[in-house]
Amino acid sequence: MKTVATHDRPREKLARLGAAALGDNELLAIVLSHGRAHVSALDLANAVLAEAGGLHGLMRVRYESLMRLHGIGAARAAQVAASIELGRRTLTRAGRERVQLLSPRSVAEYLLPLYGGQPVEQFGVVLLDTKHRVLRTRVLSVGTLDASVVHPREVFREAAAANAAAIVVFHNHPSGDPEPSDDDEILTRRLIAAGVLMGIDVVDHIILGDVRYCSLREKGKF
Repeated sequence: MKTVATHDRPREKLARLGAAALGDNELLAIVLSHGRAHVSALDLANAVLAEAGGLHGLMRVRYESLMRLHGIGAARAAQVAASIELGRRTLTRAGRERVQLLSPRSVAEYLLPLYGGQPVEQFGVVLLDTKHRVLRTRVLSVGTLDASVVHPREVFREAAAANAAAIVVFHNHPSGDPEPSDDDEILTRRLIAAGVLMGIDVVDHIILGDVRYCSLREKGKF
């Protein structure tokens, strides 16, 4: 940072202008705190963003991948991972507030900060009361890069235990493309049929990409 004017260094710039005035690389440089020999924190931040494929890619980058970068050890990789998780949590509602989900978009806005952009596929369920307010959210399966395994009995066991009146099932596509596969549609039909038998309404199946979503209800699959 010695080649950068003092007032333009990320920390000083943040104090002077506020965090919103900083670029992605400058914010990340502050998280990293300092660089390494002959490499500034800003240069190191640029290297991390290049490895991740930009800011959105940073949500999916693996802890191990960060550690492979020269100058990013376990401590700094943990700092980056923790910062990303804090960012996700600030986008979710307060735990005491019962969020009401009345549309596919509202469900996606609730889920994307938590599960969009994950590096592996996760399958979960949002449990709802009779007014479609969130009781709780559970991840039921964590799969490989392109597949997860889930059985309807696991979904409805959670729903019955919470006395849920309705559910939304969801999973993410690590590729970032939320378009459903044939397997996604088959699983949706199985869950709807099981829900009819259980007396628990399957409201939707939401597939999450990085910043986009796909609702199978909106696609006419219900």
